[in-house]
Amino acid sequence: MVLLFANPFHYDLNPLLPSTTNSHSAPLGGNRAPKISAPANRSLILLCFVAVYILWGATYLGMKVGVESFPPHLLSGLRFFIVGIVFYPLFRHLSGEKPTLVQWRTTIVVGVLLCLCGNGTVCWAERIVSSGLAALLVSTVSLWMVLIEWLRPGGRRPAPRVLAGFVLGFTGMVILVGPKHLGGADRIDPWGALALIVASLAWAAGSIYSRHHPLPRSPMLAVGMETLAGGTALLIVSFLRGDLHNFQWAAVSLRSWLGLLYLIVFGSALGFSAYAYLLKHSTAARVATYAFVNPVVALLLGWFLANEPFSLRTILASTVILIAVLLVIAAPHPDPATTDESLPVATEA
Repeated sequence: MVLLFANPFHYDLNPLLPSTTNSHSAPLGGNRAPKISAPANRSLILLCFVAVYILWGATYLGMKVGVESFPPHLLSGLRFFIVGIVFYPLFRHLSGEKPTLVQWRTTIVVGVLLCLCGNGTVCWAERIVSSGLAALLVSTVSLWMVLIEWLRPGGRRPAPRVLAGFVLGFTGMVILVGPKHLGGADRIDPWGALALIVASLAWAAGSIYSRHHPLPRSPMLAVGMETLAGGTALLIVSFLRGDLHNFQWAAVSLRSWLGLLYLIVFGSALGFSAYAYLLKHSTAARVATYAFVNPVVALLLGWFLANEPFSLRTILASTVILIAVLLVIAAPHPDPATTDESLPVATEA
């Protein structure tokens, strides 16, 4: 689910790796984007870019395959809970931090918004929407962040260029859901589209919330806490929905097991490790290019490996939405004295 941009509202665009501009903690360098560490292995940097581009772009296909046998909330819950129970003790030990109750409250709220309301809803939607279109709609998170930041108490009105990007992004979503038979293809299922929009709104709300509330100084410790909280919430919802009532583990297909394994190992563990390495050894502008590459990778993989339709409607909507995201994120900061680089939106990991 960005070539060169500055943060238009001086809030972080990086939810699961917590805010580098958080006023209560500064895990990656206070109020500045992380600087390039030297020296770094160029081959390793290249491999990390490929990992973030491909591994995160393929997570949408992994979810699509996973929900063939797993109930959506159970699939997402297992994924995040397993990551959380590994990441939390590991990075608590490595960081030496002891999270406070206030930090736990923040990570629980963020974990529920991102993992349960965000990723869990995406998993549900992928039962009726192609993985590529799911990635495309989730890429609109930055548009909803603009709206939420504007409407929140003390928020800032976006620049005209940002407003134009928001309108353009909404136009791209309209193209996906109607009119009927545009470009020789049926429109996207409206319920699936609505679910993905709700998921994007939840992710945006969690991102803004994490920007203004206390988090641990260690980014990966916060990731462990958020995934542990979010995964637990997903498993509770799955249990309350009765997903395990008639569920048979033996009936899960090999494809779905491999999909879950991919999401845990490659989407989360390796993907986050590569992402964290890049944040330390490359510029935010370069790292942020994944925000545009991921939807393209998801669309191509869905078309090539899962026979998902790739119609004129899809091409048109993709172009409009990605241009809108570029307009929003690449807009200059309204305060010319601010020169920080913003970080990408980790909408899938």
